[in-house]
Amino acid sequence: MSEKRKFDTQVINDEILEKLSLKNRYSFVNNNLTPLLSQEEFNFFRKVQRFCLRFEKKNDIVHGPGEDVYDWIPAFGAEGYITRQHAFEMIDLDYPEWGLAADMLRTIAVDNFDPQFSMAGGATVLAINPIYEHHENVPERLEALKDLVNGQSPGAILITEPERGSDAVHQLTTCDEQEDGSFILNGEKVFNTNAPKSRWVVAYATAEKNNGNMMAQFLINTNWDGWSCERVGIPWTPKVWLGKEKFTNLRVPKEYVLGGIGKGREHLFEGLVPERIAIAYGAIGQCWGSLSHAVIYANLRKQFDQEILKFQGVGFLLADLWAKVTNLTFGLLKFCEGFDEKFKKFEGNIPRNIAQAMVASASQFKYQATALSKEVCYESANLMGGAGLSDNTLMQDYVNISRIQEIVGGSRQIQQYIMSLSLRSLYKMSVG
Repeated sequence: MSEKRKFDTQVINDEILEKLSLKNRYSFVNNNLTPLLSQEEFNFFRKVQRFCLRFEKKNDIVHGPGEDVYDWIPAFGAEGYITRQHAFEMIDLDYPEWGLAADMLRTIAVDNFDPQFSMAGGATVLAINPIYEHHENVPERLEALKDLVNGQSPGAILITEPERGSDAVHQLTTCDEQEDGSFILNGEKVFNTNAPKSRWVVAYATAEKNNGNMMAQFLINTNWDGWSCERVGIPWTPKVWLGKEKFTNLRVPKEYVLGGIGKGREHLFEGLVPERIAIAYGAIGQCWGSLSHAVIYANLRKQFDQEILKFQGVGFLLADLWAKVTNLTFGLLKFCEGFDEKFKKFEGNIPRNIAQAMVASASQFKYQATALSKEVCYESANLMGGAGLSDNTLMQDYVNISRIQEIVGGSRQIQQYIMSLSLRSLYKMSVG
């Protein structure tokens, strides 16, 4: 174990600490997922894992408090492991494995490598997707897209405002269109993951405050005049940089306008399904990461002369968590495969009735997966006793990051609200 990772006092003995290696944790996850994955899916999953294992060893990554996860982004981007939601043929990449299912497997592998790094990468994807959807072959937009996908820069999406929170459509940040087609932006955004580190961000503003029908969508280079950004401290994710941004007469040239006035709201909602599903499978990655730690530890740690897994209080709880994680993983993977099938069949233009149903499903998965992550990460750490929080493992990261997943991408209550409206729509469709 590298001295970079060790704290002042080591609790877990060397034998157990060695068994908790990334290689062994991957092996545990693989043995669980193999029955459902196709051979192609499993091959891709293992390919990402092998890269993470080599990268960890080559760079002596110990996931300690002094490491900067943003330093790792270029290497992962060069391999195509920032995102696999699309093939990206328009920027000459054309990944063979792509879609939500491929990205789910990529995410689980990367999250088991390092959950805070995975969270930062997920935020970059939120900036990538709207540029992908609305690049219109404009060179300036393709340049930004390539930078983000290749890992040349992290990205951020700027929706939330200090006084608006989950109310995404009644924004106060304003955009004034100029005669040359450019816009002048004024206002503030907050809680935007990666923003202090990003060269490119996607932001929303409105021509009339509190009027969602007047929203527009913009691609912004953070080197432009009128941009300022402070870091917001989130103690639970100390390696991930979130921002509070201010636009002061920031001019956005017309080439960087992804959606003019009246298009912003439409563009905002079209990205909800992949965004919330990505949060869901990120949460599933956290579940597998924390569960693998606890299962390996419980099979090795002895108390009263026997492995603690044999005590019903430990073994039965782990079995319960394992069943929940396995079943939700299989359900989420099935949804991703179904989405990919329809996305490819309809060439990206999924019929409206199917798309609307998927919005509800995405909220359901986001709601359940993030709640499960909070339970599994805490209970797994609890089963490891003091070693689950104090020693040289990723368990502290898992416990901390699982606490914020219900808030990211629309709070738990917002998902419940969306689901309740969907129940009303289904009632009308079914009963009239």
